[in-house]
Amino acid sequence: MLGMEIRPLLMCFALCVVYATSKPTEKKERIHHDAPLSSREHDDAQGFDYDHDAFLGQKEAKSFDDLSPEESKRRLGVIVEKIDGDSDGFVTEVELRAWIKKAQKKYIYENVDRQWKDFDVNNDGMISWEEYRNVTYGTYLDDPEPDDGYNYQHMMARDERRFKMADQNRDQIANKEEFTAFLHPEEYDHMKDIVVLETMEDIDKNGDGFIDLNEYIGDMYNHEDEMEEPDWVATEREQFSEFRDKNKDGKMDREETMDWILPSDYDHAEAEAKHLVYESDSNKDGKLSKEEILNKYDLFVGSQATDFGEALVRHDEF
Repeated sequence: MLGMEIRPLLMCFALCVVYATSKPTEKKERIHHDAPLSSREHDDAQGFDYDHDAFLGQKEAKSFDDLSPEESKRRLGVIVEKIDGDSDGFVTEVELRAWIKKAQKKYIYENVDRQWKDFDVNNDGMISWEEYRNVTYGTYLDDPEPDDGYNYQHMMARDERRFKMADQNRDQIANKEEFTAFLHPEEYDHMKDIVVLETMEDIDKNGDGFIDLNEYIGDMYNHEDEMEEPDWVATEREQFSEFRDKNKDGKMDREETMDWILPSDYDHAEAEAKHLVYESDSNKDGKLSKEEILNKYDLFVGSQATDFGEALVRHDEF
């Protein structure tokens, strides 16, 4: 059945970690980091390559070097209308940040698109909890006592709890954005609590609501017989004592766990949005008109275009 075929993949996303079978000496990672906006240095004096990567997406930016200035400017105009979420004729810093974030997370949206057709069984452009449950757990629902050792009842309950959290209008049906939040909760502010809760449930073996040092180390390191601990384990013990356990009570609570797995790093997308607005806002009203963006097309796309790149060469969109 389809559910049995795709379940291992879904379990991987549900855990939100690169956490499959690994060697005993390999470190299991739970910290979530944003993808970089560009591998280039941000130095406008040397050129706008960083800005192009941030606005278009790194991979797609390379494919637009051959566009003429006229064509890239025309296509940029189409994109401005897409970025202007409320269609008021202006692009705000918030809208620009959201666009850059979308370019940054393009691989996530591609993954969601690949999975969407498997779950939207009735092809109505939405995914209900019943559709997701039946596709994913259909075999378990038919046979509540499988022999493979998985606790599907527990997994299904966790999935339903997460689905409800992602379902912001509480109609038990997910649109594309809500389904993305369900599959990749670490990417959404309103889903951070569920990421922390699931992480603590995985690691807190004694069920006291905290993560102690032994649980912390035991989660990321597989002890095997009398094998000598790798050096990074000792480093992680120090990290726990000096940085993770902020109040020095010997354990991590929810807030400390969130600081660990979802660090509040510098927001590169926000900084880039501020930079683009500052450089392009000629009348200094705090927002960008289409004309202001097109006047600075070399900053945004140079001789390149966008949609985070790729969509600009799809003829049906232009």
